[in-house]
Amino acid sequence: MRRYLWLAVLSILVVGGCAKDEAIRFGAVLPLTGPYEIYGQSIKKGVECAVQEIKSRKDFPYQIEITIVDSEGDPEKAREALDQLYDNGAFAVIGGVTTAEALAMVTEADRAERVLISPSASSPELTGISRNFYRVFPSDSREGTTMGNFAARKLQIESVVIITKEDPFARGIQEVFKTEFERNGGAVAEVIEYPAGAADFSGFIDRVMTISPQAVYVAAYADDTAKLIQALRERAYKGNILTTAAFALPEVIEQVGADAEKVFLTRAVFEIDSEDPMIGAFVEAFREKNGLSPDLYAAHGYDSMMVLAEGLVETGPFPRDLWKGVRGIRDYAGVTGTVQFDEKGDAQKFPRVYVVESGNLVDYELEVERRRGELLERLRQLEERQRADG
Repeated sequence: MRRYLWLAVLSILVVGGCAKDEAIRFGAVLPLTGPYEIYGQSIKKGVECAVQEIKSRKDFPYQIEITIVDSEGDPEKAREALDQLYDNGAFAVIGGVTTAEALAMVTEADRAERVLISPSASSPELTGISRNFYRVFPSDSREGTTMGNFAARKLQIESVVIITKEDPFARGIQEVFKTEFERNGGAVAEVIEYPAGAADFSGFIDRVMTISPQAVYVAAYADDTAKLIQALRERAYKGNILTTAAFALPEVIEQVGADAEKVFLTRAVFEIDSEDPMIGAFVEAFREKNGLSPDLYAAHGYDSMMVLAEGLVETGPFPRDLWKGVRGIRDYAGVTGTVQFDEKGDAQKFPRVYVVESGNLVDYELEVERRRGELLERLRQLEERQRADG
């Protein structure tokens, strides 16, 4: 299924290391309940799929085990769980899922001198925060820049209202979007920031309708994004709705239904119908194990675990050296694209713009190119008929 260049390993016990026949412990701290469980549960399935694959490989030189702990979406509980996992011997841990969790957990990774790899935290605030912190998800500095540029240049939008949650993730990505949109000549009419836990968005929507911008950019997690999109549609808002990868969950798009049509969002590339045999094998294994298809977050959970395994093979069973193995990864073929970290721990990935059509996420640029090709083909056929009739 996947080609690895596993290094030969000496089966000897050394100080700070681990015998070959002793299981290497990993951990994951994920929000399996609470407001962000939709991400945590998906990531958990991806991690478990990766662990199952690693264990099945006869050429992998170690036994591994993983302990998965529920953070409930609480940054302090995530930090405490991470501390416990490291103290119990975890070589490395997958987490935090949200930016707030990741920010709380990094100090513990530094205390223990162990790797923390995030499958989804994306705030620019995390860039370069620690030599022990890595993330396979692209930074919001790239996602926000991509959408800001797209809105101004491709959609020719001149005025935007930003609706953003009071949250590290939302604040980070909307600031990047705003900077890039304005750099390309757009005007942000207003930034509406709402508090965590807000249940009634009607006042914010009233304000949007009063300003009447050409587009609204929503920076929030999935549940709030869904509610805001529905509220805008209920008020018959006619402009473009733009948002983030937090909305890129099939069940959320299905829940929003027709109101999600023509919503634009940015996200890393992961195509379950890819012709790449490696991606196809992952999708098949995931479906067999879970009875459903993997989404973007499951795929990043899978890649997070596989990157840790690759780093382990690079450095050997020495937990304080694992960061060197992860940092040294070059052009690793993940299911979410090539994984390679820069000197600040960010994966070198480039998000693309997608649009919801008939309930599905469609790559905007590829769809435009496809339709252009169809139009050119119809014109060619018309010209041939005209020549034949002439």
